Amino acid sequence: MKRAINLLQEWSIPLIAGVIAALIVANMDSGLYSILVHDPVHTWPEHISEYFDGTYDPEAAHAAHGGHGEVEEHIDHAKDGAHDVVAHTDDHADHARAEDHHDKAHGDDDHGSHSGHGWDHYFTMHFLINEIFMVFFFGIAAKEIVEAMLPGGALNPPSKAVNPLLGTIGGVAGPVSVYLGLNAIMGEADWASGWGSPTATDIGLAWLVAKFVFGSGHPAISFLLLLAVADDAIGLGIIAFFYPSAEPVWLNTLWIIPGMVVAFALRRGNVKNWVPYILLGGAFSWWGLYSAHLHPALALVPIVPFLPAGKYDEGLFEQNEGTHDGHLHLHSTLDNFEHNLKGFVDFGLFFFAFANAGVSFAGINNLTWVVLLSLLVGKIIGITGFSWVGVKMGFPMPNGMKLKHLFVAAMVAGIGLTVALFVAGQAFEGATQGSAKMGALFSGGITFLALVTGAILKVKDGGGTK
Repeated sequence: MKRAINLLQEWSIPLIAGVIAALIVANMDSGLYSILVHDPVHTWPEHISEYFDGTYDPEAAHAAHGGHGEVEEHIDHAKDGAHDVVAHTDDHADHARAEDHHDKAHGDDDHGSHSGHGWDHYFTMHFLINEIFMVFFFGIAAKEIVEAMLPGGALNPPSKAVNPLLGTIGGVAGPVSVYLGLNAIMGEADWASGWGSPTATDIGLAWLVAKFVFGSGHPAISFLLLLAVADDAIGLGIIAFFYPSAEPVWLNTLWIIPGMVVAFALRRGNVKNWVPYILLGGAFSWWGLYSAHLHPALALVPIVPFLPAGKYDEGLFEQNEGTHDGHLHLHSTLDNFEHNLKGFVDFGLFFFAFANAGVSFAGINNLTWVVLLSLLVGKIIGITGFSWVGVKMGFPMPNGMKLKHLFVAAMVAGIGLTVALFVAGQAFEGATQGSAKMGALFSGGITFLALVTGAILKVKDGGGTK
């Protein structure tokens, strides 16, 4: 059983299964999908029964939990989804914004006072996954960065981090430039604000694909992992500053400070268990972002660095074969945080994919291809160009990496899936959101292109031999 679970995690099966399940349900019965994602979880038995009996009243159902998510598209779809999926494709697209942006439809403050919404708002799949579960996803991503900055890590000394960080900048600037360029050619003014959607890389799938393309232990894998974590952090920053759910209340972000103080005090007190750091410090940080109308997925980023970490001294680490990244793992508070939550996060990605990937194939349009091309072409041009300039400036790539490895790694970075879906859900509204998300989903197809390109260029030679 343990081996089977490890294989499911290693191959990102929960995430892939969630995407497939979301596409099937959303395209076969969009009304049912809408109930599962946007109605409170505890109302599912009643609402689903009423839905199939033909007695489900979406307006009454949403009024019962404070009217949150009571948006025209959502209600029309819940009423008619079982009868005519295609006719309502443009209304459906995806209802992710309905949860986070009810204030735009009704003029209410979604993240401030919830007096008119009721507690049920907090128990929809969409809220539980996007506002809470993703906190742990990005917390683990933050752990990778912190670990890499330890003495002996991939980002220490800082000079070792310059080239991959230059690649990260290119991996954001390239897709944004391609997106804006293609959008200018098409003349779609409504799409211009969605420039942030093709900036992020799917960490899990990129690592998996890189392992097959380069061979386990190749330095290009570490290069790509660091780049993916960094550009995902930038993607979340883009959400926070450019796609807030309402006008940011910057004063509320001060709640992050007591969270950091608590985490610092726990560290000074030599607390080895990661739980109080996350529950106490993380709670203050989460509320600071949420109440300020900034996406709370970044809540653990200022907390994780306070978790006690191990050292890369010889004799203090052991090699864990079969782990997700094949790196050296230390039995420290920071490392235990990842190991204890990794299974929860990996399998929870099924629900993330289900809650965010339910878009209609009938909604595919030019925006879909703009997002896809921005991820593919933009990442290749941006990462390859910026990293190669870094080499010319005297900041080398990791030993064992050549230009051909850099090119293929940049291609793999175009797999945006998870975080690209997340950003697209914040950057777009209405029908365009579904079209953009489909582009993010199609970026998973870059996997096959990378495998073929890697085989042609023979990128497995000269790499690691673990």
